[in-house]
Amino acid sequence: MVEITLIGKPGCHLCDEARPVVERVVASFHGVTLTEVSILDDPALEARWHDDIPVVLIDGRPHSAWRVDEAKLTERIRARLDAPGG
Repeated sequence: MVEITLIGKPGCHLCDEARPVVERVVASFHGVTLTEVSILDDPALEARWHDDIPVVLIDGRPHSAWRVDEAKLTERIRARLDAPGG
C-alpha cells in the first residue's frame, strides 16, 4: 500500500492544476490511496508548507512542490510498489 497526500488549500490555482494530475496517476495503480488536506485546517501544515503548495507526499515523504510532473510521480509510485514491503 502506498499513501499519496496532496497538501494545498482552496483557491490555489496551482493546487487546482495539480489535483487532476495526481488523481489520474493514483487511479492508474492498485494499492495506492490519495488523501487531500488543506493547510487551512492545520496550523502545523500551514507553518511547514505555506510557501510550497501544492505539495505531494509519498508515504509521508516530500515528492514535489508547486508543480507535479505526471511521469515522475508515476515512476516514484511504481518504484515504491516494487520495493520490498511496497
